[in-house]
Amino acid sequence: MKEPVLVAYASRYGATREIAEAVARVLEARGLAVHCCPAEAVEALAPYRAVVLGSAVYEGDWLVEASDFVRRFAPELAQRPLWCFSSGTAGAAPTETMQGWTHPRLLTSLFAELQPQGHAVFGGRLEPRRLSVGDWWRYPSLRGVRGDFRDWEAITAWANGVADALAGSGQGRAALEV
Repeated sequence: MKEPVLVAYASRYGATREIAEAVARVLEARGLAVHCCPAEAVEALAPYRAVVLGSAVYEGDWLVEASDFVRRFAPELAQRPLWCFSSGTAGAAPTETMQGWTHPRLLTSLFAELQPQGHAVFGGRLEPRRLSVGDWWRYPSLRGVRGDFRDWEAITAWANGVADALAGSGQGRAALEV
């Protein structure tokens, strides 16, 4: 069996974790070995043939756990296929989620260096009763927003594009940008 694909994520309230788990299930269904875990739990990339990294987005940036992952493993990420996804503000269009950026602001130079195979932005989920008091005050734009805005068909299609690319079918690249 080939080396597994790592699906790592940074999630504050669980919605991004659920997206990562869905991506992992699609890759597994396509015959790939997969390890899905929080980004901060990854100790090394040597065992993995490719990486899918996702993060929740707050105010246009990834969570610190995902940003730290990219900084910590940048040399190794440059040596293997990398796909990224962002799970954004509930109900916002992808360009709003990233505040007009195509990737997380703080990682601009690293993204240019690493050149991920693709970066998708998916809607998020917001349950106001689950917000911490700090997040309630820090992100006033979230007040009054509630619901699950994740497009599971788009997530599945994107994950299938990753699987296609890893299988060498040549079909993956076009399907990767959502």
